[in-house]
Amino acid sequence: MKPRVRFAPSPTGYLHIGGARTALFNWLYARHTGGTFVLRIEDTDTARNSQEAVEVILSGLRWLGLDWDEGPLTADATGASKGGFGPYYQSQRKENYQRRVEALLSRGLAYEHEGAVKFKMQRDPIVIKDLVVGEVVRKLTDREEVDPDFVILRSDGQPVFHLVNVIDDLEMDITHVIRGEDHLSNTAKHIALFKAFGVPPPHYAHIPLILNKDGSKMSKRDQGASLASYLDGGFLPEAVVNYLCLLGWSPKDNREKMSLAETMERFDLPQILRHNARFDYEKLLWLQGEYARELKDDRFYELAVHAFAKAGIDTNKFPLDYVKAALDTCKGKFKMFSELPAYARFYFSDEITYNPDGAKKDFVPENKPRLHALRDAFAKADPFNAANLEIALKATATGLGVKAGVLVHPCRLAVTGNTSGPSLYHLLEVLGKEKVLGRIEKALAKF
Repeated sequence: MKPRVRFAPSPTGYLHIGGARTALFNWLYARHTGGTFVLRIEDTDTARNSQEAVEVILSGLRWLGLDWDEGPLTADATGASKGGFGPYYQSQRKENYQRRVEALLSRGLAYEHEGAVKFKMQRDPIVIKDLVVGEVVRKLTDREEVDPDFVILRSDGQPVFHLVNVIDDLEMDITHVIRGEDHLSNTAKHIALFKAFGVPPPHYAHIPLILNKDGSKMSKRDQGASLASYLDGGFLPEAVVNYLCLLGWSPKDNREKMSLAETMERFDLPQILRHNARFDYEKLLWLQGEYARELKDDRFYELAVHAFAKAGIDTNKFPLDYVKAALDTCKGKFKMFSELPAYARFYFSDEITYNPDGAKKDFVPENKPRLHALRDAFAKADPFNAANLEIALKATATGLGVKAGVLVHPCRLAVTGNTSGPSLYHLLEVLGKEKVLGRIEKALAKF
């Protein structure tokens, strides 16, 4: 039987980067082996779960490109799904759980206790043969020695995580459970339940936790913890997926930048690392920059226009050729698309706000006649293109007896408001003679 794996998140408000990595590893293993990737929503905690939170999970997985073979198609628990093992929402599977609990009760493997139902846990140590961690012998703790049995159905009739998790894996024919190492402590109970149901447990593979760079546990408030922060920050999904692959898995040649297709071909459970992964935001930014630089033009334009729109800048007001020419000067110069509006706003706004430090440094009395001379030289440039503008600036600098940089900095500040940005001569060409001369005149009035 080909592997059947699952990602079973609880919709409690956001999708943690650790959960996204778990989904990715399951997806990769399914694709590598020709198996099936199942999405299951563990929504039995009615007080904390919401349809909006489910939508966050679904949209996050879609953004990452992790298509599921079986599971819900909408955030509505009663909505459509695909696959023959549904429902894929636990809230819709209560009859399954009740039937299984009654079977345990009838066989004396569970009993009622103070309105709840407790499972008779075996007293002998349980051996967990983990595909990542290795063989783990789980003995009862001192506290469990006193009372090893555990609740599987609360007094209010709600089934607990251990029960529903096992029943769903059993009834959905899950062959491999790939999940975070923090679940390893639960596995002995799960194996005991499988045994009670008369079914061999799936193969377990507990993957290392993701920690902050300083080794502390990553909370939802830490940088990079929420997948939504990547969507909002203008990251590319392929860069995020690439980086997530490196958090706990490594190809044999220690490469870092790999396409998803290549990773899918090479991914396997024995390569998952044993030690906890540390989240390195700078490495993620590096990968993001690499992927952004290599984007094909059409996708680059689309993402850039969306980034401007999100910042309240409507590029549709400008000719398409102008927009593309402006964006061409920005490609490879930034990492996240959320940085683009501040970097290149000057192309799409006539209101120039000068960088205060730059103005203090460059809008000084001795630069006023120099900028006047440069303005006159630019007025004579014909055609008004990057090559001619570079010649004009350097000739003006020579005539004034100064280095080119003395003119470059106040000129850039005058026409863009920034102290850094795209290639000066190319951005001048894109803006055109009328805008450039007008902006220099306006800047000269500030001296």
